[in-house]
Amino acid sequence: MSDAPPLDRLLPPRDTPSGYLIRLSRPRFWLYLAGPVVVGVAYAAETPAELFAPVAVALFGYFLVPANVFLYGVNDIFDRDVDATNPKKQKQEVRYRGDRAVPTAVAVAGLAGLAFLPLLPTAGAAAMVGFLLLGAGYSAPPFRFKTTPALDSLSNGLYVLPGVVAYAALAGRAPPALSVVGGWLWAMAMHTFSAIPDIDPDRRAGIATTATRLGERGAYVYCAGLWTLAAAAFALLHPGLGAVFGFYPLFIAAILAAGVPVDRAYWWFPVVNTLAGTVLTNAALWVLLYG
Repeated sequence: MSDAPPLDRLLPPRDTPSGYLIRLSRPRFWLYLAGPVVVGVAYAAETPAELFAPVAVALFGYFLVPANVFLYGVNDIFDRDVDATNPKKQKQEVRYRGDRAVPTAVAVAGLAGLAFLPLLPTAGAAAMVGFLLLGAGYSAPPFRFKTTPALDSLSNGLYVLPGVVAYAALAGRAPPALSVVGGWLWAMAMHTFSAIPDIDPDRRAGIATTATRLGERGAYVYCAGLWTLAAAAFALLHPGLGAVFGFYPLFIAAILAAGVPVDRAYWWFPVVNTLAGTVLTNAALWVLLYG
C-alpha cells in the first residue's frame, strides 16, 4: 500500500501537468482563501437568493483554485532554492521544477482576479488589488516580505481580503472594520504558526522570518497573543464571534501542554479552520433565515 497522504492518492499523478499544478496550489489549504468568501457572502446577504448570486459563485470559484495557483505559484517560483531542502515538499507538496507552465498559470490566475474589478464596488476592488499585490510581494522581489521578520506576518493578512471582496460585492460597502482587524490578526498568527515547521530549513538557507527570529517557543507565544487579540476584536462585534476565535489560543496551549510536534499539529489546522468557518457561516445563515 502506498505511504502517500490520502488526499494525494485522490489527485492525478504527480508527473502529469494537472497533478503537478493541483499539488502546487496546496489543495489542503484551498479553503483558506475560499472559506472567507463563504463567510463574507453569508454575512452580506440580505436574502437567501443572494447567497448564490452570480458574482458570489464566481468569486468562490476564483478563490478556491485560481487564486491559490497564483499565491503559491509565485511562492514556489521564487523559493525554488530554499524548497530544495524543505521536507514538506517531499510528500505533502511538490517542488517547482522550472516548468514554464507555472509562470504562465500564475499570470493567467492574476489576470483572472483583475477581471473582477469592473464588477466590484470601490472597497471590493481595493481588496482584490491588495490581495494580488500582497500575494506577489510576499514572495517576489523587490519586496519579498517573507524574508523580513514582522512584515512576513503582517502581509499575510491578505488571507482575509477574499472575504472583504465577497462582502463588498454583495453589500456594496466594506465589512465592519473590527471584522477586518480581527481577521487580519488571525491570519498573521496563522501564517507564523505555519512557518514554525520551516524554521530549520529557513535558517539553513539564511532566510530570516518572524518564526526564525522568535524561535519555536517564542513563535507559539506570538501566535497565541495575536489569536487572543483577534478574539477580543470579534467579541466587540458579538460575543459568539469572540468565542469562536477564542478557541485558537486554547488550542495552541493544548498543543504545547501535550507536547505535540509542530510539524504534526500544522496539518490539523485545515480541519480546525474549516470547522471554525462552518460555525461562523451557520451563525450568519441562522440569522438570515430565522432572524
